[in-house]
Amino acid sequence: MSRVRQPPLVTGISPNEGTSWTKVTIRGENLGTGPADLVGLSICGHNCLLTAEWMSASKIVCRVGPAKDDKGEIIVSTKSGGHGTSTVSFKLLKAEKIGILDQSAVWVDEMNYYDMRTDRYKGISPLSLRPSNPLGIDFDKGKVPLKDLEALFPGVSGEFTSENFSATWYLIENHSVTSFDQLRMAASNLKKQATKKNEGSLAYVKGGLSTFFEAQDALAGLMELGSHDAAIHQRLESDGTERVEGSMTQRLENVLNRASDTADTLFQEVLGRKDKADSTRNALNVLQRFKFLFNLPLNIERNIQKGDYDVVINDYEKAKSLFSNTEVSVFKKVYAEVETRIGALKILLLDKLLETPSTLHDQKRYIRYLSDLHASGDPAWQCISAQHKWILGLMQNCKEEFINYQRVGLGAIALDLEGDPRPSAFSRIRDTAPLNKGGILHTPRHSTWHYETPQQVQFVEKLSDVVIGQLPNFWKLWISYVNGSLFSETGEKSGQVEKSKKNARQRQNDFKKMIEEVTHRLVKLVRGALLPSTLTELELRLYGGWENKTELTGPWLTQVIHIVRIIFEALVALEIPNDLLQVIQDLLLELRHHCLLVTLHHTAEDVKRVAEKEDWVVDNEGITSLPAQFEQCMVQMLQSLKEPMETKPGEVNILQLDQDQASELCVDIIKVFINCLEQLSTKTDRDIDTSRMSVDQASPNLFSGIQEDFCPTLEQRLLIILSNCQYLEKHTFLNLAEHFERHGFTGTEKITRVTVHAVKELDESLFDAYIERKSDPIVGSLEPGIYAGHFDWRDCGTPTGVRNYLKEALVNIITVHAEVFTVSKDLVPRVLSRIIEGVAEEMSRLMQCVSSFSKNGAIQARLEIDSLRDAVASYLSSESHRHHLVVYGKGSESRTLPAIQLV
Repeated sequence: MSRVRQPPLVTGISPNEGTSWTKVTIRGENLGTGPADLVGLSICGHNCLLTAEWMSASKIVCRVGPAKDDKGEIIVSTKSGGHGTSTVSFKLLKAEKIGILDQSAVWVDEMNYYDMRTDRYKGISPLSLRPSNPLGIDFDKGKVPLKDLEALFPGVSGEFTSENFSATWYLIENHSVTSFDQLRMAASNLKKQATKKNEGSLAYVKGGLSTFFEAQDALAGLMELGSHDAAIHQRLESDGTERVEGSMTQRLENVLNRASDTADTLFQEVLGRKDKADSTRNALNVLQRFKFLFNLPLNIERNIQKGDYDVVINDYEKAKSLFSNTEVSVFKKVYAEVETRIGALKILLLDKLLETPSTLHDQKRYIRYLSDLHASGDPAWQCISAQHKWILGLMQNCKEEFINYQRVGLGAIALDLEGDPRPSAFSRIRDTAPLNKGGILHTPRHSTWHYETPQQVQFVEKLSDVVIGQLPNFWKLWISYVNGSLFSETGEKSGQVEKSKKNARQRQNDFKKMIEEVTHRLVKLVRGALLPSTLTELELRLYGGWENKTELTGPWLTQVIHIVRIIFEALVALEIPNDLLQVIQDLLLELRHHCLLVTLHHTAEDVKRVAEKEDWVVDNEGITSLPAQFEQCMVQMLQSLKEPMETKPGEVNILQLDQDQASELCVDIIKVFINCLEQLSTKTDRDIDTSRMSVDQASPNLFSGIQEDFCPTLEQRLLIILSNCQYLEKHTFLNLAEHFERHGFTGTEKITRVTVHAVKELDESLFDAYIERKSDPIVGSLEPGIYAGHFDWRDCGTPTGVRNYLKEALVNIITVHAEVFTVSKDLVPRVLSRIIEGVAEEMSRLMQCVSSFSKNGAIQARLEIDSLRDAVASYLSSESHRHHLVVYGKGSESRTLPAIQLV
């Protein structure tokens, strides 16, 4: 089996036109390695191999045969290159056809003439010769019956050769329905033929002048001989003698015999030289063949060292065809040495085929070599098995390398996969398809980025390099094995392609198991690094071992999901069946779910840290930056979950799969923030870091006179947090609901309802705490103030104004108003209404405890109650209207004074 070379290509022929048996020179490329390699040559469809003479790989000389086609290609076929092509063509010129009336300077066999009407040669007798068409126009299909013509024209004929030729007969017989224009054209053709015939006579004489001279010389010689032998002829005629020595006939015979002998001598010499040349050529070919065989072992060794395996295989095939069945002992011995060298070459090629790493091109090349050498076994399947084991080993070694470096305490590593110099497959994809995580990982990576990346992420990246870099070539090798494209054209002729396809069908299940093993190994290694709880104890020992692993955050898990998706898309692009890739889909689902839970848990921790950074800076609306920071933290969380929660084709919507748990975790995060607010409200002054305390310089009326080291009191903190709670309820929670819906979260109504209820509970609790701290002192000072100085409602002087206790209470209420207004004017009505309710309730109780009022006492009571009512009229609530202050006058007249109430 010869090694496939490039097919022959004809690029030139000289001359490019001619008649049959014209000698031509063909030039081109890959026209064979020798005369024995040339197996076919056709010009214009005619086989010209018998006349072909191979000169070199770019030149062949032959003669053109009598082809049927007027123009065609020159096709060369060789053993080594197969059927060739041509970029040029050859035009075959037909020999000039001479009619019976045409003049010619050469002998024309009139017994075999060319009939123009039938376009073919016919063999006829001289008496039946027919002339060509003299008019040059087509004959009519419908002819007049011959009997009618004979009756019309008795004694004449329409034949050109007849002495009684009649032109009228000829026209009626052949052109009875021809148009006048056609007949006019026929007359013009006759004139041209007559002119050409007159001009052709002179040209005929000029062309055959040498023939006339030779004929004239021959006649003159015969006349001279005749004059000398006239007496002899007379004697021959008189006595009837047949032959007389020295006669003209005898002398002519002798001349002819000498000419024949001379011609034979000349041709014998030429033929002898030809036979001698053929013998010499054959001897040189035999010597060259023997020289080729004796030098072949050494040439094989040299070409193997140079890597010219094609030359080795071609030389071996040539030697095999010439000497495989030889009976000469010397040739047998040399040929056995050749077979030994070829056996060593097979072993070398198989070792190179199974060597790793190697490119797909090299693998196909070595498989073809072994196929051409008829190596035992199935080299293609051996290569597939070796590549499978190598890929599995690379994946396992990748994990072992990371774990070993982790144990010795080294930082990030960059593995060299068996010295493979090819660039990282994932890095190529990553450079062209940057991650999209809501801006979290879009910052440029500096030179020490690898040292900041968790080792589990680096491991998954390196694992993806192995899979994306090796598995596509592994799959393409299998496809080539299935469709038989691993073999040369000679292999196709020998049936190796069909045998390969049959073997591939039988081993289809085995290859499917190989792909399953690779995908399962990939998934288990990723699980061992990121989801160890999903593996069994045995699998953990094989694929785990990450003892000092760090807990990955949401952004790093998002990057891992992105890498696994790239692996999945790369394998889908190879048209690998989906059932073999289902395990990767399952891994993606669990990674996305894990990323969701981890992100939510980490967000809860981030919310706690946000609350710890409260700086108590209040804006014009009475809120700090805490609600905005909390909302920003939640929005960043949703943006970081955008890629993991995105549902790619064939994936499951993770939010619909476990929507209750996701909603509960979101509620928990918000409740964590609410709890942090509650803790901030209960902190003592010693627990507050005053280094971050400041006031909003854009609001100069707030906390006027407060220095930069201002530390809010407990009451002020309560007011600030109450203001924040109102903002959360009216704005922040509604904004978050919109963000949740925009990112595909379900159950947003439940989240909003639960969180609003929780913040309302906190609001009520903090409000009651503030009212208790502000209302109790004011209410508690009323009774001691009323009865200060042993005051008695039954015995009091004429009223001159409100007493000091009421003034003090009003001053305290004004102080509370100022404190609340400083933080949030929206809280003022709510707080003062509640405090005034307490004051009204206490005043009502105290007045009801008085047994009787004097006239002056009733007037004093009325004055103080009216003053209090007028001072706080803007903040009276419906609850205040239910408290009545009734004063009973029990003076000397024993009459009841009109009731006094806060209305």
